[in-house]
Amino acid sequence: MARVLVVEDEVAICNLICAELSAEGHTVYQANDGLQALTLVEQHQPQLIILDWMLPGLDGLSVCRRVRLNYLMPILMLTARNEEIDRILGLEVGADDYISKPFSMRELMARVRAMLRRVDLDQRLAQTLQQARTEPPAAQVSPAITPTPGQPPIIRGPLEIDPNARIAKLHGEGIMLTPKEYELLILLASHPGRAFSREFLLQQLWGYDYDGFDRTVDTHVTRLRKKLGGVGEKIVTVWSVGYRFVE
Repeated sequence: MARVLVVEDEVAICNLICAELSAEGHTVYQANDGLQALTLVEQHQPQLIILDWMLPGLDGLSVCRRVRLNYLMPILMLTARNEEIDRILGLEVGADDYISKPFSMRELMARVRAMLRRVDLDQRLAQTLQQARTEPPAAQVSPAITPTPGQPPIIRGPLEIDPNARIAKLHGEGIMLTPKEYELLILLASHPGRAFSREFLLQQLWGYDYDGFDRTVDTHVTRLRKKLGGVGEKIVTVWSVGYRFVE
């Protein structure tokens, strides 16, 4: 079960989302404006934020930008703005995903579950790596957590990815990537030449079964290409399939 912050100024919608999350056993915090949301983030450090774009005073984009200065918890944006440029803007400032209004509660909860699964997996991986670094060689390791040897860096021309530190560098300089951008990059760069379908990427990185959410992949690829500069051209579109990283 997770700590979830819901930020929505429409009280009826906010209450409905909170009720659904509480019914699944999550600890839910509720905010109706941007400043209150930032206060709750500081106080409770939620593991997931559901954030409306259009908020009174401080809007959702500004909240997202400020949260990203100090925190990496996933952010799911709710928006009535359906233009592609608006969705890309939300992803650019640090949102991990978006869902357009009006939305079905079933779809929203599916995305919440998928994001929380990724949070849980990331936490387990971090614990495993930390245990692998701190356990003395002769120590008995719990059979529930079996550390694996550290992966070597992935080098593709001027691009270097360190899977253990979760850091990507371009020409020796660190690249600011969101968790989903990093996961997308390491999956593609680890298998150069292999074409990955949008359906596969959605299932592996977001945990969704394919149901028309392919634009989520497209917008993340667009943003990743931009951050990689010239190397971004190595992420090529495979017509009617998806994407692949070329040597």
